[in-house]
Amino acid sequence: MTSRTDSGIISSGIFPHSERKGEYTDMENTYKKGLVLEGGAMRGLFTAGVLDIFLENDVRFDGMAGISAGAVFGCNLKTRQIGRAIRYNKRFCRDKRYCSFRSLIMTGDLYGVKFCYDVIPKQLDVMDTKTFAADPLKFYIGATDVATGKAVYHLCSDGGKRDMQWMRASASMPMASRPVNIGGRKLLDGGISDSIPFAFMERQGYNRNVIILTQPEGYVKKPAGAGARLMFRLGLHRYPKIAEAMIRRSDMYNEQIRQIREREEAGSILVIRPHESLGISRTERDPEELERVYQTGRQVGLERLAEIKAFLEED
Repeated sequence: MTSRTDSGIISSGIFPHSERKGEYTDMENTYKKGLVLEGGAMRGLFTAGVLDIFLENDVRFDGMAGISAGAVFGCNLKTRQIGRAIRYNKRFCRDKRYCSFRSLIMTGDLYGVKFCYDVIPKQLDVMDTKTFAADPLKFYIGATDVATGKAVYHLCSDGGKRDMQWMRASASMPMASRPVNIGGRKLLDGGISDSIPFAFMERQGYNRNVIILTQPEGYVKKPAGAGARLMFRLGLHRYPKIAEAMIRRSDMYNEQIRQIREREEAGSILVIRPHESLGISRTERDPEELERVYQTGRQVGLERLAEIKAFLEED
């Protein structure tokens, strides 16, 4: 699909986030069953565990939106590769090519770009792009435009270079990654501007959504303190809209949680979340900890499996 932004730029597959309901909606979309994946760095292995339960039990959706870790791990639902996310993370978590402060100092990226987005998916743990392209699931990836501080979305096609660029952009944490230039836009982590893209999915016509969160019930994001606000403004002085979005992020996130809770109580969405805090570092390098969080996701996915199937099969 081709969509026109407010600035008049024509961008194939990009859907700017808007609060005006119905604007930028994919008019061709008649699908209803949606899956929404929050980010959260290595908390995303909880999501990976849930997704593998879906794959093993043939739980299918018409569309999916992923943010940050939700995008880079969520792609395995579309390739239908059970266990791939936990496998390569455990294998390479201590590999300096994968993640290191040396990489951050030398390149500006904590996670090695070539290794993570080229060598692994093409050589070491190959991503099945043929299945990705053939699978009917519509997969949207969200990132943040550094010029505006707003969310933009990309509809994936074949799991190739451009889709991989969007996965990288969506997971590029500010001050730990360089912005990713795609089609003249500089993009960073989608969680900055739209941490849980359920409203985006609703605007695309998905009216029966399952949301996978990586924080437990009752979690409230704390506001950035004075030190953090100063750090954002200094560290991101070249991107003031991103700095301001980071400062306001807790308000955005907590409002999204409030809206999700309203929908959950009304029965219009189904939310999957861990029972308690996952207690894992964003850049965890202990394979046993990664496995623990992944298995937690599998356990919760199995516990909720019958409920999920019933929710998706309702008339």
